[in-house]
Amino acid sequence: MLEKMDEFFENRIDSYEEHMLSLSHIKNGYIKFAELLPENSKYYLNLGCGTGLELVEIFKRFPDIYVTGIDMSQKMLDILHNKFPDKNIYLIKANYLEYDFGNDIYDTVISYQTLHHLEHKTKTNLYKKIFNALVPNGQYIECDYMVFTQEEEDFHFSESEKLRLKQGINNDEIYHFDTPCTVKNQIMMLQKAGFINVKEEWRDKNAVKIRAIKYQFNN
Repeated sequence: MLEKMDEFFENRIDSYEEHMLSLSHIKNGYIKFAELLPENSKYYLNLGCGTGLELVEIFKRFPDIYVTGIDMSQKMLDILHNKFPDKNIYLIKANYLEYDFGNDIYDTVISYQTLHHLEHKTKTNLYKKIFNALVPNGQYIECDYMVFTQEEEDFHFSESEKLRLKQGINNDEIYHFDTPCTVKNQIMMLQKAGFINVKEEWRDKNAVKIRAIKYQFNN
């Protein structure tokens, strides 16, 4: 049975971090994620920040950055707040699909293992909001669960549709079910949202990191 997104994670709050860190490709991804972030960024937007597992490594490298974190789970946000009491963090309990990020605010927008539940149209619209929220030359860094064939992607979306029909759930309602896209489609959606410079930079199993730059000016 599908569960609403916020309820899914709040029901598993006690085991969430242990589960994520038990997966080698996810754990390695946290380290690599921080290593590949741009040197000169100061203002970050963190989508689906959860308990801040990715921020542990990021703050080791960039202790003085300002982070705006958005998540649907208040329990997760509370854990994050208690984990980093001395850091510059502003936390927002909201659905990032509906929240207004503003325009030309952030040097870097990041998301880690949170967008693989969204369909193409929804994800593309989110990427457009991210594009607008970035300053010129700002970067969007995504590490997520992705697949490598269209057949795999089609299977996951087909299974999601079957379960939604069975439970009478509309497509615009946010429920937890993995619908990972191919790397090719991820890049295509980012380009459709306005990003010109988009490329895959790292992968470990199905954890893939993509970087998208708002503008790339020649020196």
